[in-house]
Amino acid sequence: LTPGSKELIAAVHEVGGKVAAVSGGFSQVLDPLAKSLGLDYWKANSLEVRDGFLTGGVTGEIVDAQAKAHSLNAWCQSMGLPLEQSIAIGDGANDILMLKASGYAIGFRPKNVLREHADLIIEENSLLSVVELVKLRSS
Repeated sequence: LTPGSKELIAAVHEVGGKVAAVSGGFSQVLDPLAKSLGLDYWKANSLEVRDGFLTGGVTGEIVDAQAKAHSLNAWCQSMGLPLEQSIAIGDGANDILMLKASGYAIGFRPKNVLREHADLIIEENSLLSVVELVKLRSS
């Protein structure tokens, strides 16, 4: 886990917020991790398994840039939260639409293509500075 992840999740929950993860990775990895961390929402690609073996295929909707932005919007709607009150964190090109849709966009150790779309850029390998931001935005 990225240092500061658990602290960030706890800080968001402490102020009554929700934490979500949307990943171009795989649900077989994200699902147990999300549950153990206490995430409120999550979504990832699902590897196809046939007769107990991975086929190399993916089932269901592919989590791409559009799916990430759509997920943020859908989760905010389900909470009755305006997108303007959301904070999104991303690192690459597939996160641009999601960051542009959010109220506050954080580039976490971002690729160059993402930098111009971020309100805040974090270079260090820690999310602890976002904990402070959450506390400031909630007061």
